[in-house]
Amino acid sequence: MNAEEARELRHELRTPVNHLLGYAELLLEEKGLPRSVIAQLESIRAGARSVLELVPAIVDGGGRRDAFAQQLRRHVGALDGALMSLRPESGLPTADLDRLAAAVHRLSELAAKLEGGPIASRSDVGAAQAPRTGRLETVLVVDDDEANREVLGRRLHRLGYGVVEACDGVEALARMRDGGIDLVLLDVMMPRLDGFAVLSRHRDDPALRDIPVIMISALDDIASVARCIEAGAEDYLTKPFEPVLLRARVSACLEKKRLRDGEKALVARVEAQAAELRDWNRQLERRVAEQVREVERLNLLRRFLPPQLADAIASGSADALQSHRREVTVLFCDLRGFTRFAERTEPEDVMRVVSELHDAIGPHVFAEGGTLLQFLGDGMLVCFNDPVPCDEPALRAVRLALTMRDGAAALSDRWRERGHDLRLGVGIATGFATCGQVGFEGRYEYAAIGTVTNLASRLCSEAKGGEVLISQRVLAMLGGKAEVQHLGDIEFKGISQPIPTYRVERLA
Repeated sequence: MNAEEARELRHELRTPVNHLLGYAELLLEEKGLPRSVIAQLESIRAGARSVLELVPAIVDGGGRRDAFAQQLRRHVGALDGALMSLRPESGLPTADLDRLAAAVHRLSELAAKLEGGPIASRSDVGAAQAPRTGRLETVLVVDDDEANREVLGRRLHRLGYGVVEACDGVEALARMRDGGIDLVLLDVMMPRLDGFAVLSRHRDDPALRDIPVIMISALDDIASVARCIEAGAEDYLTKPFEPVLLRARVSACLEKKRLRDGEKALVARVEAQAAELRDWNRQLERRVAEQVREVERLNLLRRFLPPQLADAIASGSADALQSHRREVTVLFCDLRGFTRFAERTEPEDVMRVVSELHDAIGPHVFAEGGTLLQFLGDGMLVCFNDPVPCDEPALRAVRLALTMRDGAAALSDRWRERGHDLRLGVGIATGFATCGQVGFEGRYEYAAIGTVTNLASRLCSEAKGGEVLISQRVLAMLGGKAEVQHLGDIEFKGISQPIPTYRVERLA
């Protein structure tokens, strides 16, 4: 007997022995069996194990073929006798008894072949797919022998697993691709596509490679075991298998799969959260960029419009731009001696002086809540209480005027060193004005039109360098919060009545 024949014989022997052990053990687990039936089943199990003990002699390659056949004949006779004692009246399922009888008959055939000729090859056996159990964990049983599939399937059902069957490697791959398979119990020697080929395709397919595979085969040579493990099998069980060992191996593989599935699910959640976070970051970046652009547009708008108007326009509110009547306090300021200075001085020097003045007094306008309506060459027109109402507009205007006066006085000293005699004068008036946008399509300004504006301009013109002049109405609104000097009733051009005029010395 050559090595290949020995290998084939070991496989052929293990298959019916596996049937005998599997069905005998399943039947022995039934409750309420008579003692005589239990005795015969145990006899069958013992006889099957005795046949299994012959296998090492085949592995060694020693002994004669006919001697081995004689030993096998004796065991078959004992098994047949025990089986004949298990009559249908025993209450055992007829199908299971038929399986046991078929296994004994197969051993008898092998003995006859050993005595008279070459070992017969296995024939293809078809199988129908077992229905899905709907359990969380489902095991795919792949074997070309129907009885092997049934023994494994019944054992797995008792362990609480769902079972799906396949009769060869082609069908096994199809079952796996259908999804829902948690573990594969795979035979090696099968028609069409054997277990080695299934492992190879299983390993190369990303959709299948995470399904664990346990090999269950009658092949017991180390080379076959190593080849399966190297090809990606999680474990290897030799037929006939011990039920306790099967349960342990299946449980361990499914536990590892649960851990892998949990890890994959965690990674997927982390990746999904990372993608969501990246999307949020992109949205946030877009919003921040939009807000930055909006701030830049608003800052640009504020360079050319009063900040209150720029804010109103940016917020989409146009009410402040509509014509309306309101009591306002108006401040005019400009430099004494500026006309003569501009006639004698180079334009560059004139612009330098104007810029110095605006830099010194301009920021204080916004600090006091004033609205800068216009730059008037060397001066400014500032409005309080419109377009945004404020408390104590007269006091704010006077406080701004004194700050302007002191700031301009420091500049006057530097200008004098450069040969320029320039000093700031300020006029303040309070009264009602019509406020809103004026101009034409494409160019609008915000204005406060009324006698109060003219009076503030006239008071500014009357003020000497370093003076802040106010009207009587402004004085009344101050409520004693400033020390003033009455200059008398002064007649101003364009105003019909003389106006009581006061010079502000300081705040009380």
